[in-house]
Amino acid sequence: MFEPNFWREKLAPYTRKSNAIGARQVLITLIPFILLWAGYIYCAEISLWFVVPFCMLISLFLLRSFVLMHDCGHGSLFEAKRTNQVVGFLLGVVTGMPQFVWSKNHAYHHNTNGDWVKYGGVFNILSTDKFAQLSAKQQRNYWLFRQPLILIPAGFFYVLLNPRINWILGNLIMLGKIIRPLLTFNLSQAVSVAQKWETKYWKGKQDYWHMTYNNLALFSIWILMCKAIGTGEFFLLYATSTSLSGSIGILVFTIQHNFEDAYATDTKQVDHYRAALEGTSLLVLPRILNWFTADIAYHHLHHLSIAIPNYRLAACHREYEALFSGVRRVYLREVLTTFDFQLWDEDLQKVVARNSVARF
Repeated sequence: MFEPNFWREKLAPYTRKSNAIGARQVLITLIPFILLWAGYIYCAEISLWFVVPFCMLISLFLLRSFVLMHDCGHGSLFEAKRTNQVVGFLLGVVTGMPQFVWSKNHAYHHNTNGDWVKYGGVFNILSTDKFAQLSAKQQRNYWLFRQPLILIPAGFFYVLLNPRINWILGNLIMLGKIIRPLLTFNLSQAVSVAQKWETKYWKGKQDYWHMTYNNLALFSIWILMCKAIGTGEFFLLYATSTSLSGSIGILVFTIQHNFEDAYATDTKQVDHYRAALEGTSLLVLPRILNWFTADIAYHHLHHLSIAIPNYRLAACHREYEALFSGVRRVYLREVLTTFDFQLWDEDLQKVVARNSVARF
């Protein structure tokens, strides 16, 4: 395994940001996205069956928007931090995800990559030892919620529902926290609660306001679109395209870490660079799908250095391809196999298949 300085020196030239490239990427993503919605508004008056092709196309542009939003969170799309923040917020509205809060949570994934004790991935996978301790019913339920069909509701709940519900529930909880001391005339406690403004749904006021701005902007767009084309016509396409893009995103993210013999260990033994090279895959996609996923398929490089913009990942991989011979290549035909690898073995320090334990 190479020393950290080796990778820093090799990858440094590719961490250079370009405002021109970043702006072009955003524009060639959002302009077609807007035009597709305009086309749907026209075609929906002819037949609602047009929702099918528009859903497929819009979901792909949503997926690309999400990856660009992800890059803004890492500060890698544009040169200036402020530009990344502003564009990231805009893309967060487009995708329906409060970008600031999501990026903080995503940073935790990067900081704990390879440490399956602290972060169990999208599906919160267990070690083989802990899985073996479950009852037969619990084991069946474990696999029930970790199979391909779960992607259908997963995209809807993750992207469309959760950010709205969390914000609404958080506001209701905060209201209750403030009202309770006021009923007993404990003004100082009510003020203290209001100043902290913390719930399990956000940490502090900065998170809260980013969630609030995102939801208010989104609700405003929903209202305008419902008035423009009708509530049913709007949500038919909006809900299906957003859910589909979310499902694809979850699948792509999962296969990048859940594959046969992927590096998986505990907090004491985790190695960041080994996790990037042995616990992160290279997803081999057709060029058009690499474009729609903004080259996030070069995930091993992304985990080696989050400072590399998406538009330099491919070139960086080509130059140092010989160094990545051990990185697991995953092909499009294999993506659903990720659901077979939802356990990790503490002794082997690897992600393993479901048949690695006797009972399931």
